[in-house]
Amino acid sequence: MDDNQWLADRFEEQRPRLRAVAYRMLGSLAEADDAVQETWLRLSRAGTDEVENLRGWLTTITARVCLNMLRSRRARREESLTAHVPDPVISADGELQPEEEALLADSVGLALQVVLDTLTPAERLAFVLHDMFGLPFGEIAPLAGRTPAAARQLASRARRRVKGANIPVPDPDLGRQRSVVEAFFAAARKGDFDALVAVLDPGVVLRIDAGAARPAQSMALRGADAVARQALTGLTRGLRAVQLRPALVNGAAGVIISMRGRPVIVMGFTIVNGKIAVIDAIGDPERLAAITAAIPTGE
Repeated sequence: MDDNQWLADRFEEQRPRLRAVAYRMLGSLAEADDAVQETWLRLSRAGTDEVENLRGWLTTITARVCLNMLRSRRARREESLTAHVPDPVISADGELQPEEEALLADSVGLALQVVLDTLTPAERLAFVLHDMFGLPFGEIAPLAGRTPAAARQLASRARRRVKGANIPVPDPDLGRQRSVVEAFFAAARKGDFDALVAVLDPGVVLRIDAGAARPAQSMALRGADAVARQALTGLTRGLRAVQLRPALVNGAAGVIISMRGRPVIVMGFTIVNGKIAVIDAIGDPERLAAITAAIPTGE
């Protein structure tokens, strides 16, 4: 085996972990893949002659690439993050694949990714690397351009923000989750306002991300009455012309809504105590094509 093949094999062993780091840092599957590819390019140019801990070296390189991407994104992003929904991990309604399990370890749901999007790039770096991947602050500090003590403070601020968001803990029973989602769509199909309210938590949050090309269709709503009214407006008539395909959205019950075999919206649900606490929906055509590419639509 030549040196290049040995290096490629060692990198592939670390790819799931690196992609998991990048996904938590960026909340975008496409950008995560770009960051991992950039890490490979840097490794192939630098080699490993002076690298004692390849796993740690690759993790820090990936984190540095992601930090630069976050800073660039923050500088150019003009739209509000109010209705932004990070990329979910979409899988067929069944068991997760090993690569999906790696991405979703530590219960990385969409609700957490939404909160991570509100952190500064340096806070996100410190929180993800320390709290999720166990890197010491001495290794994080140079990446953030801070002292270890300052890096610790970054993680502490991020941790308070995450805890303050009161991220709901979903019911663990996927079958129970699915039955609640089915009741939601049955009520919407019938146009039954009271039945919709009955399956929604009083403080339910709905986020619809329609993409930069259709900002007027993006929204963030809170409260059972408001969300039920939106469901009646946006779903009731449309459900007669579309196909609903159950899917796992970040490991929880979700639905891919398709029209003539083409996905038009993905909805992820957070079910708490038998009620829908959060609905995250993506209707951005470009992102939908990418995140549902591996899921058959069942025309």
